[in-house]
Amino acid sequence: MAINAETFFLDDRAGGTLQHRIKRFVVDGVLSGRFQPGERMPSSRALANRLGVSRITVTLAYTDLVADDYLTSRGRSGYFVSDTAPAAPSFPMEDLRDTTEIDWSRFLAHRPEPPDAVTRPSDWQSYPFPFIYGQADPTLFDSQNWRLCALQALGQKDFDALTSDQYERDDPLLVDFIRRHILPRRGIKAAPEEILITMGAQNALWLAAQLLLTQRRTAVVENPGYPGLRDILAQTRCHTAHVDVDAEGLNPDRLPETLDVLFATVSHQCPTNATMPVERRRALLERAARDGFLIVEDDYEFELTFERSPSPSLKSMDDAGAVIHVGSFSKSLFPGLRLGYLVAARPFVAEARRLRGTVLRHPPGLVQRTAANFLSLGHYDAQINRMRGAFQRRRKLMQTAIAEHGLMPAGDMTSGGSCFWMCAPDHVDTADLARRLYARGVVIEPGAAFFQDPAQGRPFYRLAYSSIASARIPKGIEIIADTIRQLD
Repeated sequence: MAINAETFFLDDRAGGTLQHRIKRFVVDGVLSGRFQPGERMPSSRALANRLGVSRITVTLAYTDLVADDYLTSRGRSGYFVSDTAPAAPSFPMEDLRDTTEIDWSRFLAHRPEPPDAVTRPSDWQSYPFPFIYGQADPTLFDSQNWRLCALQALGQKDFDALTSDQYERDDPLLVDFIRRHILPRRGIKAAPEEILITMGAQNALWLAAQLLLTQRRTAVVENPGYPGLRDILAQTRCHTAHVDVDAEGLNPDRLPETLDVLFATVSHQCPTNATMPVERRRALLERAARDGFLIVEDDYEFELTFERSPSPSLKSMDDAGAVIHVGSFSKSLFPGLRLGYLVAARPFVAEARRLRGTVLRHPPGLVQRTAANFLSLGHYDAQINRMRGAFQRRRKLMQTAIAEHGLMPAGDMTSGGSCFWMCAPDHVDTADLARRLYARGVVIEPGAAFFQDPAQGRPFYRLAYSSIASARIPKGIEIIADTIRQLD
């Protein structure tokens, strides 16, 4: 029996090339049982006419499907569904049992608290004015060269290294590039044994917290600060002290007398964007040396400085080895990459490597090698320059619109990055403001999640421009200002 070409269609919402979308349609048909073994596929000419594509596109898709054993070629007779094509697993529904009779509260020894996440709609991409932080703009990413770097990583030369379990080892090419090209930009000199590849900054912070903190130790964090860090520290059950930041970031004079580990965003405070002056950095290191505590430096977004040269990292000023430096490629490439690194003294890195090995062995070799290729071939620097130029243009547009509509900045507007920290009038609850803005197609991030006391963050909100088109910024800011006026 022949399969009619009229039953084929391509979903315009699906990603990938035309060839991949044809393959996906056939695979779905085979696995769902719509296309049965032995059935004849439409000819390449008929299917090309039906879908409005070239015959070579259909032929290439069929050829790939033959290689994967979904189809078989019978010469002049055409292509047929393979008799040995993969089949979707089937499970008799009557055998599925309801297991809700188990009282899981008796067995769960640890129950993590719900994360203090910044609220945003799950379908934020469908909103015309998404002023949200940490999301990538696909128009700025060099996907073509990333794909080529991935193909290079999958080549014969590197394939054996990618398919074996490296256990605790990292990709030496990636480590070497970070050591020779990334860290010097932050003034850091490090040996390979002092660098550990992580699954992003979050993973690096978790490793540090697990190794350094116990129920009897005290961690100090910034207020406001990174919400995800509070969740990490809660797992260690340590004592946590929150220190308010000012226009220059964390003030060493406000630190408690007793602490074991300080977590700080020194160069680009989260979320206020404040940059700690060099004098404070020296004072902080002197205090750490005097009182014997360690500092975990989250050095995010250092590449996106516009108005002035980047300040030296705290790690570059550290002669005693008290600073654990955390970096990430998630902001500069794309958040789903989940790739970062930490730099610290060898004893700490050795223990962090062992702990990482018990949880996830190492970040995927393909991801590491692809990133190493992307960095070493110069694509990363080109990517940063492209992002810096686009973000600077968006930043100026947003600054102008904010000033025109009388919105109130609450943080540093000169240090760069990809967002502004804002303050609404005292009577405005930004959680309510955000809900009202959703109805008008605008997404902002309320500030409550950044504070120890959510009520303290009631009037604050964050506006980011990493994932919104420049042309939409003025109108989006206008809508925000208009909605705030309606709340008067």
